[in-house]
Amino acid sequence: MRSPHRFCIAPMMDYSDRHYRYFLRLLSRHARLYTEMVTTGAILHGDREYLLGFSAQEHPVALQLGGSVPAELAQAARIGADYGYDEINLNVGCPSDRVQTGRFGACLMAEPQLVADGVAAMRAAVTIPVTVKTRIGIDERDSYEELCHFIGTVAGAGCDTFIVHARKAWLQGLSPKQNREIPPLRYDVAYQLKREFPHLSIVINGGIVSLESALQHLAHVDGVMLGRAAIHDSYVVAQADRLLFGDEHPVPSRAEAALSYLPYIEQQLALGIRLPTLTRHLLSLFHGRPGARSWRRYLSEHAPRSGAGSEVVRAAVALLGSYAA
Repeated sequence: MRSPHRFCIAPMMDYSDRHYRYFLRLLSRHARLYTEMVTTGAILHGDREYLLGFSAQEHPVALQLGGSVPAELAQAARIGADYGYDEINLNVGCPSDRVQTGRFGACLMAEPQLVADGVAAMRAAVTIPVTVKTRIGIDERDSYEELCHFIGTVAGAGCDTFIVHARKAWLQGLSPKQNREIPPLRYDVAYQLKREFPHLSIVINGGIVSLESALQHLAHVDGVMLGRAAIHDSYVVAQADRLLFGDEHPVPSRAEAALSYLPYIEQQLALGIRLPTLTRHLLSLFHGRPGARSWRRYLSEHAPRSGAGSEVVRAAVALLGSYAA
C-alpha cells in the first residue's frame, strides 16, 4: 500500500477553527490540518492570538494566508512561523468577490510572477515549507499551457508543493458555493501536472468524498485533501491513519471520540468560549448512523442553553445508547 506524501483537511472559511482542528486530531494522528484563510492585513493589524492561537496537540498544522504584497506576506509568514505553524500555505484558489477585491485568491492565477515574488519573499523569511493552493485555471484562462506556466513560474521561486483544486474558478457570475460544483472537476489535469513536473509534490483537492477514492487518487499524485466530506461526516477522518498510513493504533468509536473531546470542552468553557462554538463540530459525528438525527437535535437544542457544559455531550452519547458504540 502506498503511503501518501500527505493527507490533508482543507482550509474552510467559517469552519476550520482551532476547535475543529483539535477534534479532528483526536480522530487522526497523521492528517495535516489547515487554518481558515487569514489575510495578511488581519495578521499585521488584528488580534493575533485570536487569529493564530492553536493547541500544541494540533501539529502538524498549516497556516493559510491570503494576500498579494510580497513584503506583507513575508511578515505574516514570519509571525506564523513564530507561532509554531508547520507550514505556510498561500491561497490562490478562492474565487469570492470579497477576496478578489483584496487582490488575492484565485485571481492571482492571472499574475504568476506576483505569486512567485510572494513565495520567494516568504521562503526568505521562514525556514518552514511554503506551499500554494491553486485552481487549474480561471475564467477563459484555463488552458493547460497557462497552468503549466503558472506552476513553473511559482516553482521557480522555490515552491515544491502545490495543492490543486481540480476545477477552474469562475471569478464572475458564480458564488463560491456554486463554484465548488461548477464547472466539472478535471482530475486528469492534476494527474498530468504530476507527470509534467515529477519533481514537485502535487496534492489533489476537490470532490473527494471517501478514503477509498483518496486511495485511487494516490496512484497518480502525492497527496489528497478532503474538504466538505470532513464536515458532512467528521468520522471519515478516523480511518485515515490505518487505511492511508498503515498505522494500526486503535480507532476510537464515535462515542469514544466525543467523550475524548470533553476535557478540551471544559478547558475552553473555562476560557469563556460558548458551548455551541465547540459542539457544532460534533454534529456530523454520527452521520449516516442510527440515532444521528437525535444526536444533532439534542446538541442543537441543549448546547445554547444558559450554563450548559460538557454534560450535554455526555447526555447526548447516553441518549444514543447502544447506537453510540
